[in-house]
Amino acid sequence: MAYSNKVIDHYENPRNVGTLDKEDDTVGTGLVGAPACGDVMRLQLKVNPETNVIEDAKFKTFGCGSAIASSSLATEWVKGKTVDEAMSLKNTEIVKELNLPPVKIHCSVLAEDAIKSAIEDYRRKQAAKKAEQK
Repeated sequence: MAYSNKVIDHYENPRNVGTLDKEDDTVGTGLVGAPACGDVMRLQLKVNPETNVIEDAKFKTFGCGSAIASSSLATEWVKGKTVDEAMSLKNTEIVKELNLPPVKIHCSVLAEDAIKSAIEDYRRKQAAKKAEQK
Protein backbone atom coordinates (compact mmCIF):
# COMPACT_ATOMS: atom_id res chain seq x y z
CA MET A 1 0.00 0.00 0.00
CA ALA A 2 1.47 3.32 -1.05
CA TYR A 3 0.45 6.58 0.55
CA SER A 4 -0.18 9.62 -1.62
CA ASN A 5 2.19 12.57 -1.47
CA LYS A 6 -0.48 14.57 0.42
CA VAL A 7 -0.74 11.89 3.13
CA ILE A 8 3.03 11.80 3.48
CA ASP A 9 3.21 15.60 3.63
CA HIS A 10 0.55 15.84 6.38
CA TYR A 11 2.15 12.92 8.24
CA GLU A 12 5.64 14.41 8.13
CA ASN A 13 4.49 18.02 8.64
CA PRO A 14 1.23 17.81 10.59
CA ARG A 15 -0.64 21.09 10.91
CA ASN A 16 -2.36 22.28 14.10
CA VAL A 17 -1.01 19.67 16.52
CA GLY A 18 -1.71 20.61 20.11
CA THR A 19 -4.42 21.23 22.65
CA LEU A 20 -6.84 23.99 23.55
CA ASP A 21 -8.26 24.65 27.04
CA LYS A 22 -11.05 22.09 27.35
CA GLU A 23 -12.58 24.09 30.23
CA ASP A 24 -13.12 27.13 27.94
CA ASP A 25 -16.81 27.27 27.00
CA THR A 26 -15.89 28.37 23.48
CA VAL A 27 -13.86 25.19 22.94
CA GLY A 28 -15.46 21.93 21.84
CA THR A 29 -13.60 18.66 22.24
CA GLY A 30 -14.23 15.48 20.30
CA LEU A 31 -12.54 12.21 21.23
CA VAL A 32 -13.10 9.25 18.96
CA GLY A 33 -11.37 5.99 18.34
CA ALA A 34 -11.37 2.74 16.45
CA PRO A 35 -10.27 0.04 18.87
CA ALA A 36 -9.94 -2.49 16.03
CA CYS A 37 -7.06 -0.59 14.45
CA GLY A 38 -5.75 1.35 17.46
CA ASP A 39 -6.41 4.84 16.07
CA VAL A 40 -7.50 7.43 18.64
CA MET A 41 -8.19 11.01 17.62
CA ARG A 42 -8.84 14.11 19.77
CA LEU A 43 -9.89 17.19 17.85
CA GLN A 44 -10.68 20.55 19.44
CA LEU A 45 -12.36 23.62 17.96
CA LYS A 46 -12.37 27.18 19.32
CA VAL A 47 -15.50 28.98 18.17
CA ASN A 48 -16.45 32.65 18.28
CA PRO A 49 -19.90 32.39 19.91
CA GLU A 50 -21.10 35.65 18.31
CA THR A 51 -20.31 34.63 14.73
CA ASN A 52 -20.22 30.82 15.08
CA VAL A 53 -16.96 30.87 13.10
CA ILE A 54 -14.26 28.36 14.04
CA GLU A 55 -11.21 30.46 14.90
CA ASP A 56 -8.78 27.68 15.81
CA ALA A 57 -8.51 23.90 15.65
CA LYS A 58 -6.01 21.50 17.23
CA PHE A 59 -5.59 17.74 17.25
CA LYS A 60 -3.68 14.90 18.81
CA THR A 61 -3.89 11.56 17.09
CA PHE A 62 -2.39 8.23 17.97
CA GLY A 63 -2.41 5.94 14.99
CA CYS A 64 -1.24 5.42 11.46
CA GLY A 65 -0.11 7.96 8.89
CA SER A 66 -3.57 8.12 7.33
CA ALA A 67 -5.19 8.95 10.68
CA ILE A 68 -2.67 11.72 11.34
CA ALA A 69 -3.06 13.09 7.81
CA SER A 70 -6.87 13.01 8.06
CA SER A 71 -6.73 14.89 11.39
CA SER A 72 -4.30 17.47 10.06
CA LEU A 73 -6.37 18.12 6.93
CA ALA A 74 -9.61 18.30 8.92
CA THR A 75 -8.21 21.00 11.22
CA GLU A 76 -7.08 23.03 8.23
CA TRP A 77 -10.44 22.75 6.52
CA VAL A 78 -12.61 23.73 9.49
CA LYS A 79 -10.73 26.89 10.43
CA GLY A 80 -12.64 29.91 9.15
CA LYS A 81 -15.83 27.93 8.56
CA THR A 82 -19.03 28.35 10.52
CA VAL A 83 -20.06 25.54 12.83
CA ASP A 84 -22.83 24.56 10.40
CA GLU A 85 -20.41 24.50 7.46
CA ALA A 86 -17.97 22.32 9.43
CA MET A 87 -20.81 20.01 10.46
CA SER A 88 -21.53 19.30 6.80
CA LEU A 89 -17.96 18.18 6.03
CA LYS A 90 -17.99 14.58 4.77
CA ASN A 91 -15.30 11.93 5.10
CA THR A 92 -15.55 11.29 1.37
CA GLU A 93 -14.09 14.76 0.77
CA ILE A 94 -11.08 13.83 2.95
CA VAL A 95 -10.71 10.50 1.12
CA LYS A 96 -10.71 12.29 -2.22
CA GLU A 97 -8.26 15.03 -1.15
CA LEU A 98 -5.77 12.58 0.42
CA ASN A 99 -6.39 9.80 -2.10
CA LEU A 100 -6.75 7.31 0.75
CA PRO A 101 -6.76 3.62 -0.15
CA PRO A 102 -9.98 1.71 0.71
CA VAL A 103 -8.37 0.00 3.70
CA LYS A 104 -7.72 3.45 5.25
CA ILE A 105 -11.13 5.05 4.70
CA HIS A 106 -11.96 4.50 8.39
CA CYS A 107 -9.35 7.18 9.21
CA SER A 108 -11.39 9.78 7.33
CA VAL A 109 -14.53 8.58 9.12
CA LEU A 110 -12.77 9.19 12.44
CA ALA A 111 -11.93 12.74 11.37
CA GLU A 112 -15.56 13.45 10.41
CA ASP A 113 -16.79 11.91 13.68
CA ALA A 114 -14.24 13.95 15.68
CA ILE A 115 -15.42 17.21 14.09
CA LYS A 116 -19.06 16.39 14.81
CA SER A 117 -18.27 15.31 18.37
CA ALA A 118 -16.33 18.54 19.02
CA ILE A 119 -19.19 20.66 17.64
CA GLU A 120 -21.72 18.77 19.78
CA ASP A 121 -19.52 19.41 22.86
CA TYR A 122 -19.29 23.11 21.98
CA ARG A 123 -23.06 23.35 21.52
CA ARG A 124 -23.64 21.56 24.86
CA LYS A 125 -21.39 24.06 26.63
CA GLN A 126 -23.15 27.02 25.00
CA ALA A 127 -26.60 25.65 25.94
CA ALA A 128 -25.46 25.16 29.56
CA LYS A 129 -24.06 28.70 29.62
CA LYS A 130 -27.37 30.16 28.38
CA ALA A 131 -29.30 28.11 30.93
CA GLU A 132 -27.11 29.51 33.73
CA GLN A 133 -27.76 33.08 32.58
CA LYS A 134 -31.54 32.75 32.89
